[in-house]
Amino acid sequence: MDPEEFRKRGKQMIDYVADYLENIRDRRPYPEVEPGYIKELLPDHAPNKPDKWDDVFSDIERVIMPGVTHWHSPQFHAYFSTGNSYPAIVADILSDAIGCIGFSWASSPACTELEMVVMDWLGKMLDLPQDFLFCSGGKGGGVIQGTASEATLVALLSARTKMIRKLLETGDYKDQGQIMPKLIAYCSDQSHSSVEKLVCATLGTTPSCAFDNILEYAMSFNFNPHKWLMVNFDCSAMWVKDSQLVSDAFNVDPLYLKHDHQGKIPDYRHWHIPLGRRFRSLKLWFVLRLFGQEGLQENIRKDVRLAHEFEDLVKTDHNFEIIGEVKMGLACFRLKGENDRNEMLLKAINEDGRIHLVPSKFRDIYFLRFAVCASRTTSDDVKFAWKVIQELSRKYLSDSSNENIQNKSS
Repeated sequence: MDPEEFRKRGKQMIDYVADYLENIRDRRPYPEVEPGYIKELLPDHAPNKPDKWDDVFSDIERVIMPGVTHWHSPQFHAYFSTGNSYPAIVADILSDAIGCIGFSWASSPACTELEMVVMDWLGKMLDLPQDFLFCSGGKGGGVIQGTASEATLVALLSARTKMIRKLLETGDYKDQGQIMPKLIAYCSDQSHSSVEKLVCATLGTTPSCAFDNILEYAMSFNFNPHKWLMVNFDCSAMWVKDSQLVSDAFNVDPLYLKHDHQGKIPDYRHWHIPLGRRFRSLKLWFVLRLFGQEGLQENIRKDVRLAHEFEDLVKTDHNFEIIGEVKMGLACFRLKGENDRNEMLLKAINEDGRIHLVPSKFRDIYFLRFAVCASRTTSDDVKFAWKVIQELSRKYLSDSSNENIQNKSS
């Protein structure tokens, strides 16, 4: 593919992406394929000679789309939202073209310095304590991790390193092998699965969007712009009050990575697990500039309004109940009664295919989660989802009632 062919095919793909996103409402949110479906559609070996572009392009709909779960469909209400916007997509194109591996300032100064700026912008938008920001002049600062799971592991390993060194200094232990088995971490029983063995308080838990009490004594803070800030995956923002605690745990400093400005500015390879890193701050920068704080705030407020609208609809039906308090873009609900009723209802909803939900549990109570996931979701989509849920629940309740009558008769 030469430059002219790239221009032509790139424009074709941009048109395809725009058409896909603007018409995504017409696609079934969850695929109907069975495991191994792609193997039946493709040869068992790579082509010896180049395929034609038109053949590759046509296989997007033939091979890929039948197996895609459409996270940005207004009928997708599972998990939590995942960010998506045209500015972020355009920024990713530029990031991929630049193709730098920004492990240090010297490897691409703009990659490091833009990340420092936008992480301070974002920290100020969240009203984080000054200690977490580069501009405070202290040891704090922010870094873009790939996922919150990575950020949590970074925080845990940093805390572990700090505690091991502290205990070794007391002279009570000979080596870290004596200390490791004694270390204990705590987290909420509603914390994300990736932190089941970590020290973690959570604002908006995954199962039910519950909130732990967060104090300013926290040494690190993490959230995902790739969930609610219109930024495409992956972009997980992490701030620390003392970056030295992180670099002490992850310092990798071979001669070939050293540079003349070392120590004057962060080398992000010391702030996370991988050595290499993408120019992810570009998409955050594009989004913050092209939406502005007010545009992002309005999108969040819209999703919260829609979650409350769904909550109000649930409360009109005496067969259902709301679980927990609706605070953000998630409403948890269930059919009153035993868990198996709700398991059957969820199965019926996802087999029906018009909308897609996932369940959760809290203290052995099984419930369904209705998350406002897509930026294109409207009030009509919420009403449509509730109509589907009611239709299928009534059918299930009717079938169950008939079955009970038949059992009594027999």
